[in-house]
Amino acid sequence: MSDITKPGLKLLLATPRGFCAGVDRAVLIVKRALEIYGPPVYVRHEIVHNKRVVNDLANKGAVFIEELSDLPDNLDEKTPVIFSAHGVPKAVTHEANRLELNWLDATCPLVSKVHIEAQQHFSNGYEILMIGHAGHPEVIGTMGQLPEGKIKLIENIEDAESVEVSDVSKVAYISQTTLSVDDTSAMISVLKRRFPNIIAPHKQDICYATTNRQAAVKDIAPQSDMVLVIGAQNSSNSMRLVEVSLTSGCPEAYLITGHEDIPLKKLEGISTLGLTAGASAPESLMEEVIEELSTHFSLAIEEVVHTTESVEFKLPKQIR
Repeated sequence: MSDITKPGLKLLLATPRGFCAGVDRAVLIVKRALEIYGPPVYVRHEIVHNKRVVNDLANKGAVFIEELSDLPDNLDEKTPVIFSAHGVPKAVTHEANRLELNWLDATCPLVSKVHIEAQQHFSNGYEILMIGHAGHPEVIGTMGQLPEGKIKLIENIEDAESVEVSDVSKVAYISQTTLSVDDTSAMISVLKRRFPNIIAPHKQDICYATTNRQAAVKDIAPQSDMVLVIGAQNSSNSMRLVEVSLTSGCPEAYLITGHEDIPLKKLEGISTLGLTAGASAPESLMEEVIEELSTHFSLAIEEVVHTTESVEFKLPKQIR
């Protein structure tokens, strides 16, 4: 189809989008481990929540497992076992040490910060409330830093209104790093009203990348007839971008995993499309989506820059 016969479409690209420093570091840890030790390299849980990334690493020799019990019995002592960016409960690192594994920690440093906060509050005798989603690997990892029952989970406003503590003067809260900034603020407001002395994190737990990507979507959503978010169903930060698009004035928003999911029928008659990607989606997926859109539309692409990011995290010393 020639550009003359293609319908026009204004494409607003949210910036920043895609990979954050924690995801970059986690993926690089697996790649470096493969270079240094050779395949196979074992990874507990998806290193980040993106099938393209996981499949690319699997093709290079990474083997993904859910639990350490899935490791082969005759594992070479030098073979690395890597923990995902989401973090793991203390029981997992204790088991890895008991088995004398050569383990590498790809936990995002901003998740590790939340782990340290939880331990400090516990040591100081505080009851801890965690704002997060039940069953998410990051929440499992953070709550697993302390004995069972020592962290109470707050998933919504109702939980914040009903949670009971034994001493209202000794309460602290922490949160998952990939939540909706606005939803979390609403829950924190309830907790502060109910427990005026509640201890907050020194610096908010929702990470810079989640905050920036949501702010960037808020810039494009009111100007867009539809927003597409490239990400995965099990990626918390990607799902939040869909929600933020809808609450920020865009009538339609959808999560897509790649170019094959573009809802072309729904795009008929639309003049402005917003496009972004979750923190675990590689830029190659964005390029493929734009390429696919260009075969159906005459695109006018505009990059909408909210802020620029320059955060980098060090690799573990074993592979630096």
